[in-house]
Amino acid sequence: MKKILTILALLSVATLSFAQKAGDKVTFTSKDMNGTAITSEIFAKNKVTMLNIWGTFCPPCIKEMPDLAKLNEANKSKGVEVVGIPIDIVDRMGNILPKPKADGEEIIAKTGANYTHVVPSKDMMNGLLRNIQAVPATIFVDKDGKIIGQVYLGARSQKDWQKIIDDLLAKQK
Repeated sequence: MKKILTILALLSVATLSFAQKAGDKVTFTSKDMNGTAITSEIFAKNKVTMLNIWGTFCPPCIKEMPDLAKLNEANKSKGVEVVGIPIDIVDRMGNILPKPKADGEEIIAKTGANYTHVVPSKDMMNGLLRNIQAVPATIFVDKDGKIIGQVYLGARSQKDWQKIIDDLLAKQK
């Protein structure tokens, strides 16, 4: 039992040491779910962008999506945008998987999550998403594309996300 706990602790430390951290720059080139080209330049139009990494297989991810849609609408005037990244609709090379993508589109429609959803590209899979091992995972990015705050694991309510956003906005210049 002690060996198992030691191994788990080492794996956790190894995972954390390779995770995205505050100050890291997020850059990508991809497409949204409708096939429109999109790049990390989207960050420049907002004070804060909330990148919510989710999976079509993830009930907590899907459950929080209606709240994320409300959050997106409620914070537009503050310079905040929610962007979803459905991590399981492509393979590790960034090739679209038709069935999971269709599932993702259906989930987006059913949950009213009408904010931008980015199809992960190869550079995203090798960069930003490389070490994501659990979803939902949420990363906040400033107007310069730099990660601010911590990486948040797990789903939260609209009220809880709002407090985090308000705290991050208060720290922005």
